[in-house]
This record gives sequence, C-alpha cells and structure tokens, in this order.
Amino acid sequence: MVQFVGMNWKRLLAYITGSVDQELQLRNEYLATENRILRDQLKGRLCLTNDERTRLAEISKRLGRKALLEVAQIVRPETILAWHRKLGAKKFDGSKNRSGLGRPRTPKSLEDVVLTMAKNNRTWGYKRLVGALENLG
Repeated sequence: MVQFVGMNWKRLLAYITGSVDQELQLRNEYLATENRILRDQLKGRLCLTNDERTRLAEISKRLGRKALLEVAQIVRPETILAWHRKLGAKKFDGSKNRSGLGRPRTPKSLEDVVLTMAKNNRTWGYKRLVGALENLG
C-alpha cells in the first residue's frame, strides 16, 4: 500500500479520484464486453416494452451521443435518441386539453324519448317532433 504520510490533501484526493475513475472505467468496459457477448448469442430481434424503451431513452440522453456510440449494443443510438424525441413530443402534445370536434353527442335518454315519440306518432314530421321536444324541455 502507498504511504500517505507527508502527502498533501490535493495529491491524496487526486490519487483516490484516479483509482475510483479507473475502477469505473474497468467496470464499464466489462459490462460493455458482456453485453456484446450476450447480444451475439441472441437469435433474431429483441422485443422491448415501452417502459424499457423509456428507461433507455432517458439514460441515453444524459449519457450523450458520443458515449452512446461506444456503449449501445441492442439498439442503434439513432433509434434510442428518436425514442427520446418522441417521449418529449408526447409529453407536450396538449392532447389532454383538447376537446372533441363538432357538436356534442345527444344523450341516450333524449334519443330514446325522440324515438318513442316518432314511433307513437308516425304522421308527425321532424319539425313537429322538434316542437314537441321544445315544449317538454
């Protein structure tokens, strides 16, 4: 083990940071190699759920395109970044605030009343039915 006696704190911090950094790089390299091996053993296409796509897209955006080119194994980086764009577009599409187009539907109860009146009064035209309904309401 290295002697830390007499080392100033900056040098000690640099040593610790460097060893942690090196360990993280080795872990990442191991995981990337393991992923490549597992990917090569898969036959056909890998099916991802929407939740899995979302998780990959969020992490990939934070990771960045350059690092993603080195790391991504199961999906092309362009595909993952496209998922992220679609997530953002879906989040801000405003569809929850939109109302339906056109006239609102006629309530089923009113429709039943009109049909009953029309069946019971076959000689009435639509104008007379409308007038009768206005008198009801």
